[in-house]
Amino acid sequence: MSDEVRARLRAIPSVNELLAEWPVVKAVGETCDAVVHAAVTAELDEERAAIRAGAAPRSKRDLASAIEWRAHRSALPSLRPAVNATGVVIHTNLGRAPLAESVAKAVAEVARGYSTLEYSVDTCSRGSRKEHAAQLIRSLTGAEDALVVNNNAAAVLLVLATHAAGKEVIVSRGELVEIGGSFRIPDVMEASGAKLVEVGATNRTHLSDYERAITLDTAMILKVHPSNYRIEGFHEEVGSRELAALAHKHGLLFYEDQGSGALLPDDILVRGGEETTPASVSAGLDIVSCSGDKLLGAAQAGIIMGRRDLVQACGSHPLMRALRPGKLALAALEATLRIYLDGADVAHREVPVLNMLTLPQAHLERRARKLRDRMVAGLDKAGCPCAVQVEIVEESSTPGGGSLPTVELPTMCVAVRLVDARLTVDALKRSLVQDFDTPVVTRTSHDRILFDVRTLVGDRDIETAASTLVACVEKAIAR
Repeated sequence: MSDEVRARLRAIPSVNELLAEWPVVKAVGETCDAVVHAAVTAELDEERAAIRAGAAPRSKRDLASAIEWRAHRSALPSLRPAVNATGVVIHTNLGRAPLAESVAKAVAEVARGYSTLEYSVDTCSRGSRKEHAAQLIRSLTGAEDALVVNNNAAAVLLVLATHAAGKEVIVSRGELVEIGGSFRIPDVMEASGAKLVEVGATNRTHLSDYERAITLDTAMILKVHPSNYRIEGFHEEVGSRELAALAHKHGLLFYEDQGSGALLPDDILVRGGEETTPASVSAGLDIVSCSGDKLLGAAQAGIIMGRRDLVQACGSHPLMRALRPGKLALAALEATLRIYLDGADVAHREVPVLNMLTLPQAHLERRARKLRDRMVAGLDKAGCPCAVQVEIVEESSTPGGGSLPTVELPTMCVAVRLVDARLTVDALKRSLVQDFDTPVVTRTSHDRILFDVRTLVGDRDIETAASTLVACVEKAIAR
């Protein structure tokens, strides 16, 4: 280490000196001593490492400002609101389905005090959380009974553990999918105690493949939603009705992991080759399960529907205790299902996922113009109108969340092309996410940052997206 580096290290302000600086004093008032002391330690460690690497030392004021910012970031909740400008409607990384306003109010009402989670107002005694939402699901799908667990993977695990543990379950090789987080259907099946029997080829499975695989140890035929991919071209699979008939012919159960949970027969489902949950229930299936936070548009949940005796057996299994949902998820699911009771028009207007998926092009164009105009006005006011070029472009959105993988939705984006040499696409995209309390998540294409207006939630998100872009540009060119 050179004498110059040693001198620079000795010149770094002490902890006490930094704690006396106004930005750090302000941070203590806004957070707490422990958070600020941790920020001071981290920033000093970073400063020493930078100086050893040859960087010039920062002033005491710059260090204090960096400590204030680090303390502020540390005090923010890790789970907080974000603006989804990616165009991916059911964005798993961003929390999947946003809730309707009425649903958010219902959740807040349940969250702020005690509730009737396991209390029966009819008997004035202990009740069961299994009944919440069950009657609504029965009414909307035609199922004999229904049960809610904490997600659809839990539903698959519970159904298999209840009705196929130690027994064989026949599945097409083309349906052994990997779901989010690297979890795979074979792994879930193994955890349930069921024995996987693969049939057919990756791209083609025939009814005869299933029938030849049936043995005395077979308990069930399982059909799995292909989630986030489709096999096209030289491809064949067996439909649910044919598989149900085959299963019943041999005294077996037929279970369909239906996946997305769509309740309404929209045109977009036809384009994606999807069935609604009510259609699956009416196809003669014994058990059907789906997610609550995909095309249904509620909170994270798994819904098991079908024959009353089979559903009730799942509800009595010891795993149910580990897989049961909490009061907030149940409140969100019940409130969302009540919107569907008011009819398709109301559901499309009030359930955000349905609304976003079916927005008319004219509406998207108006929204894009509003966002562009806010950005241009903000850049003019900030004195940096020539730093970027802002224009409206036609692009495509995707449903996301492992739903409708072949469907692309025509959309409108506000494209930001960088002009000032001090700006880079990667740095600006990262700044939109990291430099302010509400992350604005975008996508890039052809050296442009795209703000897809399909997934912006009302004027609030438009204002946040515009003001954050302006602030990020202003900050970048001021360096």
